[in-house]
Amino acid sequence: MTKTTFSLAACILLAALAMHQSVHAVDSASLPASIRLANARALIEAKDWKGAIAELQGVDAPNNADWNNLMGFSLRKARTPDYAAAERFYDTALRIEPSHRGALSYSGELYLVLDKLPKAEQRLATLKLVCNNACFEQERLSQAIERYKAAGNKYIPEP
Repeated sequence: MTKTTFSLAACILLAALAMHQSVHAVDSASLPASIRLANARALIEAKDWKGAIAELQGVDAPNNADWNNLMGFSLRKARTPDYAAAERFYDTALRIEPSHRGALSYSGELYLVLDKLPKAEQRLATLKLVCNNACFEQERLSQAIERYKAAGNKYIPEP
Protein backbone atom coordinates (compact mmCIF):
# COMPACT_ATOMS: atom_id res chain seq x y z
CA MET A 1 0.00 0.00 0.00
CA THR A 2 1.47 3.33 -1.01
CA LYS A 3 1.68 6.26 1.35
CA THR A 4 -0.98 8.14 -0.66
CA THR A 5 -3.34 5.17 -0.66
CA PHE A 6 -2.79 4.68 3.08
CA SER A 7 -3.50 8.39 3.75
CA LEU A 8 -6.64 8.25 1.64
CA ALA A 9 -7.85 5.11 3.45
CA ALA A 10 -7.14 6.74 6.82
CA CYS A 11 -9.11 9.86 5.82
CA ILE A 12 -12.04 7.75 4.68
CA LEU A 13 -11.96 5.77 7.92
CA LEU A 14 -11.82 8.95 10.03
CA ALA A 15 -14.70 10.48 8.06
CA ALA A 16 -16.78 7.33 8.51
CA LEU A 17 -16.06 7.31 12.25
CA ALA A 18 -16.97 10.98 12.54
CA MET A 19 -20.25 10.38 10.74
CA HIS A 20 -20.96 7.36 12.94
CA GLN A 21 -20.25 9.37 16.09
CA SER A 22 -22.50 12.25 15.01
CA VAL A 23 -25.41 9.90 14.34
CA HIS A 24 -25.21 8.54 17.88
CA ALA A 25 -24.66 11.97 19.41
CA VAL A 26 -28.21 13.10 18.52
CA ASP A 27 -30.40 12.81 21.59
CA SER A 28 -34.17 12.50 21.44
CA ALA A 29 -34.68 15.94 22.99
CA SER A 30 -33.26 17.55 19.84
CA LEU A 31 -35.76 15.77 17.57
CA PRO A 32 -38.96 17.53 16.47
CA ALA A 33 -41.95 16.99 18.76
CA SER A 34 -43.87 15.16 16.02
CA ILE A 35 -41.17 12.46 15.91
CA ARG A 36 -40.82 12.31 19.69
CA LEU A 37 -44.61 11.88 20.02
CA ALA A 38 -44.81 9.07 17.44
CA ASN A 39 -44.33 6.32 20.04
CA ALA A 40 -47.02 7.82 22.26
CA ARG A 41 -49.39 8.02 19.28
CA ALA A 42 -48.75 4.34 18.51
CA LEU A 43 -49.49 3.39 22.13
CA ILE A 44 -52.68 5.47 22.04
CA GLU A 45 -53.71 3.75 18.82
CA ALA A 46 -53.19 0.42 20.63
CA LYS A 47 -55.28 1.74 23.56
CA ASP A 48 -52.31 1.29 25.90
CA TRP A 49 -53.18 4.31 28.02
CA LYS A 50 -50.71 3.53 30.81
CA GLY A 51 -47.90 3.07 28.29
CA ALA A 52 -48.89 6.25 26.43
CA ILE A 53 -48.88 8.28 29.64
CA ALA A 54 -45.44 6.92 30.57
CA GLU A 55 -44.12 7.66 27.06
CA LEU A 56 -45.52 11.20 27.17
CA GLN A 57 -43.98 11.79 30.59
CA GLY A 58 -40.66 10.71 29.08
CA VAL A 59 -41.03 13.16 26.21
CA ASP A 60 -41.98 15.92 28.68
CA ALA A 61 -42.95 18.74 26.30
CA PRO A 62 -45.34 20.88 28.37
CA ASN A 63 -45.05 23.83 25.96
CA ASN A 64 -46.29 21.74 23.03
CA ALA A 65 -50.02 21.77 22.26
CA ASP A 66 -50.00 18.27 20.74
CA TRP A 67 -48.22 16.85 23.80
CA ASN A 68 -50.80 18.40 26.13
CA ASN A 69 -53.67 17.17 23.96
CA LEU A 70 -52.31 13.61 23.88
CA MET A 71 -51.70 13.65 27.64
CA GLY A 72 -55.25 14.87 28.25
CA PHE A 73 -56.66 12.22 25.94
CA SER A 74 -54.65 9.41 27.55
CA LEU A 75 -55.62 10.48 31.06
CA ARG A 76 -59.29 10.68 30.05
CA LYS A 77 -59.24 7.22 28.47
CA ALA A 78 -57.15 5.47 31.16
CA ARG A 79 -58.58 2.54 33.12
CA THR A 80 -58.90 4.91 36.07
CA PRO A 81 -59.57 8.22 34.30
CA ASP A 82 -58.27 11.48 35.74
CA TYR A 83 -60.80 13.93 34.33
CA ALA A 84 -59.50 16.94 36.27
CA ALA A 85 -55.96 16.43 34.96
CA ALA A 86 -57.27 15.74 31.44
CA GLU A 87 -59.14 19.05 31.51
CA ARG A 88 -55.99 20.89 32.66
CA PHE A 89 -53.96 19.40 29.80
CA TYR A 90 -56.64 20.22 27.21
CA ASP A 91 -56.87 23.78 28.55
CA THR A 92 -53.09 24.12 28.36
CA ALA A 93 -53.12 22.86 24.76
CA LEU A 94 -55.75 25.48 23.93
CA ARG A 95 -53.79 28.26 25.66
CA ILE A 96 -50.79 27.35 23.50
CA GLU A 97 -52.84 26.89 20.32
CA PRO A 98 -56.44 28.17 20.65
CA SER A 99 -57.50 26.56 17.38
CA HIS A 100 -56.13 23.06 18.21
CA ARG A 101 -58.86 20.92 16.70
CA GLY A 102 -58.02 17.77 18.67
CA ALA A 103 -58.05 19.56 22.02
CA LEU A 104 -61.30 21.33 21.14
CA SER A 105 -63.00 18.07 20.17
CA TYR A 106 -61.62 15.89 22.96
CA SER A 107 -62.32 18.49 25.66
CA GLY A 108 -65.86 18.73 24.30
CA GLU A 109 -66.23 14.99 24.79
CA LEU A 110 -64.81 15.33 28.29
CA TYR A 111 -67.48 17.92 29.06
CA LEU A 112 -70.12 15.42 27.97
CA VAL A 113 -68.65 12.83 30.35
CA LEU A 114 -68.85 15.48 33.09
CA ASP A 115 -72.47 16.39 32.15
CA LYS A 116 -71.46 19.88 31.03
CA LEU A 117 -73.39 20.04 27.75
CA PRO A 118 -73.17 23.86 27.39
CA LYS A 119 -69.36 23.70 27.51
CA ALA A 120 -69.33 20.87 24.95
CA GLU A 121 -71.56 22.95 22.68
CA GLN A 122 -69.20 25.93 23.08
CA ARG A 123 -66.32 23.72 21.94
CA LEU A 124 -68.41 22.62 18.95
CA ALA A 125 -69.18 26.24 18.06
CA THR A 126 -65.46 27.05 18.17
CA LEU A 127 -64.69 24.02 15.98
CA LYS A 128 -67.26 25.20 13.43
CA LEU A 129 -65.37 28.48 13.17
CA VAL A 130 -61.92 26.87 13.12
CA CYS A 131 -62.92 24.24 10.57
CA ASN A 132 -65.10 26.49 8.43
CA ASN A 133 -67.94 24.03 9.10
CA ALA A 134 -66.11 20.98 7.78
CA CYS A 135 -63.55 18.82 9.60
CA PHE A 136 -63.32 15.41 11.18
CA GLU A 137 -62.99 16.77 14.74
CA GLN A 138 -66.13 18.88 14.35
CA GLU A 139 -68.07 15.90 13.00
CA ARG A 140 -66.84 13.64 15.82
CA LEU A 141 -67.90 16.09 18.55
CA SER A 142 -71.21 16.81 16.82
CA GLN A 143 -72.00 13.08 16.74
CA ALA A 144 -70.98 12.71 20.40
CA ILE A 145 -73.37 15.52 21.35
CA GLU A 146 -76.16 13.89 19.31
CA ARG A 147 -75.57 10.53 21.05
CA TYR A 148 -75.53 12.31 24.44
CA LYS A 149 -78.87 14.01 23.81
CA ALA A 150 -80.45 10.87 22.31
CA ALA A 151 -79.45 8.91 25.45
CA GLY A 152 -81.23 11.36 27.75
CA ASN A 153 -78.15 13.50 28.48
CA LYS A 154 -75.85 10.59 29.18
CA TYR A 155 -72.42 10.21 27.59
CA ILE A 156 -72.21 7.35 25.12
CA PRO A 157 -68.68 6.61 23.83
CA GLU A 158 -68.01 6.45 20.11
CA PRO A 159 -69.03 3.02 18.73
